[in-house]
Parts: sequence; C-alpha cells; structure tokens
Amino acid sequence: MQSALPLSATLRRAVIDVGTNSVKLLVADVTGRSVVPLHERSHQTRLGAGFYETHWLQRDAIERTASAVAQCADEAARWQAQSIRVIATSAARDARNQSELQSAIQQASGLAVEIISGEQEADWVFAGVTSDPALASHPLLILDVGGGSTEFILGDGPAQIFRRSFPLGTVRLLERIRPSDPPLESEWSACHAQLQQFLKLEIRPHLDEPRKQCAGHALQLVTTGGTSSILAAMQLELPAFDRVRIEALRLTRKDVWQRQRHLWGLPLAQRKTLAGLPPNRADVILMGVAILAMVMEEFGFEAMRVSTRGLRFAAMMDLG
Repeated sequence: MQSALPLSATLRRAVIDVGTNSVKLLVADVTGRSVVPLHERSHQTRLGAGFYETHWLQRDAIERTASAVAQCADEAARWQAQSIRVIATSAARDARNQSELQSAIQQASGLAVEIISGEQEADWVFAGVTSDPALASHPLLILDVGGGSTEFILGDGPAQIFRRSFPLGTVRLLERIRPSDPPLESEWSACHAQLQQFLKLEIRPHLDEPRKQCAGHALQLVTTGGTSSILAAMQLELPAFDRVRIEALRLTRKDVWQRQRHLWGLPLAQRKTLAGLPPNRADVILMGVAILAMVMEEFGFEAMRVSTRGLRFAAMMDLG
C-alpha cells in the first residue's frame, strides 16, 4: 500500500485495471479524494476466454494481457505518471495459474500485479462512485457489471450496508450461452431464464434483508462498468467514449429493454457498426445488457443512473 499524501498535494497517478474482458488505463491528477482524469485507454484482451471450464488462464490470453499492460505502462510514462498501479480482478483471482499471469506482466512491463478480492473490488467501486458529491448522501444500489463478476453494493450516504461480488459477468455468461449469429429467440429466452434463476436464488436472498434498511427512502440504482458506459454512449450516439457526457446519464427500464431487443435481433457484423458500441465489444454487449435489464426487472427499478467512476477512481485515491 502506498503512503498517504497531504490533502493539498497533487500527484499524477496511473492505474491499470486487468479485467476478465479488457485491460484499462486511467491517468489522472489526484488530490485527496479529487480525481481529475487526463488520459484513458482500453485494450480488449479477453483474459477470460476459454477459462471457465477449467479455471486455467489460456497462454495466448495471458500473452495478450501482458502485452496490453506493457503498452499501458508506456503510455502512463509518456503522461509523466509519478506512480503506476496494476490491479487484477475476477479471472485473475479465480485462476489456478494466476502466478503465470503475474510473471508474464512483470516480465513484459516490470510492474507487480495486485490481485484484489471480490470484497475489495466492491469496496473500491463504492468508494469511487460515492466520490461524486451528488451521490455521496443518498441510498444507492450500485451495480458494477464486469466480464467475470458483478458487484452489488448497497449504501446510504457514507455507510456501506451490504457488498458482495457474485460470479456473474459478460464473458462468463457469453461462454455459457454462446449465441448463434444472429442470436435465436430461444437463446435470448435461455439467457433470461438463467439470469432470472441466478438473481432469485443467488442474489435476492442476500440482498432482500439489507434493502429493508433503506425502506421508506428512494433507493437509486447506479451502474458502473463497461456495459453501462456503452449503453449510455449508444443512447447519445457518441463516436467515442466521452466521460463528461456519459456521467450521470439516466436510462429508463424501457430504454434498456428496447436496446436489448434491438441488439439481440442483429447479427454481429451489424452490431459492430452501431454508434457508441466499440466493435470489439459487440459480442459481450448482449450479455451485459441482458444482466442490467434483468436486474432492473427483478428488483423493480424504473431507471438507472450511469457512473463513470468506480474501481479505478478508488485505486487512484490510495485506498485499500
């Protein structure tokens, strides 16, 4: 853990986030809990490809990921980052051969990797999202949909009531469903059935009791992660990621369900042409939008608020 800085000191930091689907870089100027993004990059490396049957990371996926981390480290250096932190999440922590990933990244970039627990990931997501003053004093259910896991965090102001990382993610679900091209109606139904069962049996029993602590208060759903940012970008028809325009965008349940029906009705090649959807995310977006749609349906949320803050923001703030 890095030493704390005086609140008045500003440090240029870089965080490289090694996820199940992609490697993401954030370079920012950090002053206490204030994070000012300067540069961002995302490389899809699909670390979790072919992983879930054996829980062994594939050699080519490790090599792609290590190469992407090295590229991110070079970019961070060009941006004159004074520190570079590499964190890894779901696929890395579940892997039987996680040491191979750590060694490959160390060899390619010279950087050590922190493999964080699901609980730490949830804590950081909460800290990152609530660093936004507009969200710091309200009851929130925060949902961070990743490639290998989804974090559910319930909080009220600064108090965290519940947090847990569940084995539900876009790459994990894609490897299980493996939809046709274009997807079949039966595959869409099967995806929904699996999600509904998981939400009812695995998540609701843990979440219902903590939610009672927010009874009488308007609980707001806040979503963070690649899926929600992409849906926001598609709603705005953005040609590229624009954090300022995406932040705080509100999507209704109807918006999400209509987007889901549209995406599931298109072949992959056509999905790759849609504004706001990066072509290399055109396969996993089917699973991401289905997860968000089913969560909204199961827990009765009429809208969600998109946050671009989360894991990397909190790692920037010298937490953990």
